[in-house]
Amino acid sequence: MTRIAVVEDDKAVAASLDALLSGWGYECILYPTGEALLFSDDAPPACVLLDVRLPGIDGLAVLQGFRHRNAQTPVIVMTGHGDVAMAVDALQHGAQDFIEKPFAGDDLIERIKGAIEKAEPEVLSRQILDRLTPRETDVLRGVVAGHQNKIIAHNLGISQKTVELHRSRVMEKTGSRSVSQLIQTALRGGLEIDGTP
Repeated sequence: MTRIAVVEDDKAVAASLDALLSGWGYECILYPTGEALLFSDDAPPACVLLDVRLPGIDGLAVLQGFRHRNAQTPVIVMTGHGDVAMAVDALQHGAQDFIEKPFAGDDLIERIKGAIEKAEPEVLSRQILDRLTPRETDVLRGVVAGHQNKIIAHNLGISQKTVELHRSRVMEKTGSRSVSQLIQTALRGGLEIDGTP
């Protein structure tokens, strides 16, 4: 079952969202504060509904903290009419979408579906990259940076033959049929590239 995290301190609103999401076949996990989400050991949900006005840490700070750890999980910000400027600020800091309260249930569901569908390639790519060993990831960084095998080998202090072996395994593990496909997977998966492998 697809899990949706709801960060909402208003118990009535939270209960209403729980009923709505459950009715559409989603598993709803409620968090009354931003801290509850940020310090949770739960596996990342498929999508987060985040109220911008929360007790303690405000919604924007929660968004930044959450995306730092779960960059691929879409976040939809829920906002009151007077908080639109804050919602726009949230979009600039990585929110997928925002929706004004009060909102129609079917509108929210459509936004959730769209956010999850858009994020799925990124999530899949992240899962693929997680299969790689640290050394294979180092080699992949070199490939994405456009370095030849001999340069990657020099930078990593290994032989060119070892680089070729790792590169072959990376292609196999990621299911890539070409270097361009491999690079697309790496970038969609959020591989950090600093210019050196």
